[in-house]
Amino acid sequence: MKKQKPTILHPSIIYGFLALGIISAIAFRTITILQNIEPAWVRPMWYIGVVGYMFFFLYRYYIAERRKKAIEMYQLIEKVKANACLTEEDREVVIYLLSSIQKSPENINYLIIFILSIIAIIFDLYYYFFVG
Repeated sequence: MKKQKPTILHPSIIYGFLALGIISAIAFRTITILQNIEPAWVRPMWYIGVVGYMFFFLYRYYIAERRKKAIEMYQLIEKVKANACLTEEDREVVIYLLSSIQKSPENINYLIIFILSIIAIIFDLYYYFFVG
């Protein structure tokens, strides 16, 4: 039985889940602001953040599992450790793995979450010390 070679997902899927992750991050970070401005919106924002992250992290889990499965199926770690020659198919899988990591915008998501977290903390401290 021939092994099914992994392929990179379509960019619309990749960037769609990036957008979902960013929307979820924004939803969570706005909760501290909404507590002070419009408390009725806290619960809806919380649900948007939680449900969005549920799907986003399920997607990230799926990607991580695909990568691990490809490494295991083609025994890439063992071949590299043994300094064994890689077949053409092995090389294609290595290219998939490296391209998948290189094309993944997850670092953008992490950076945006970091920046939004700083902004949320600043707003919360501002409201606590100067407005509240």
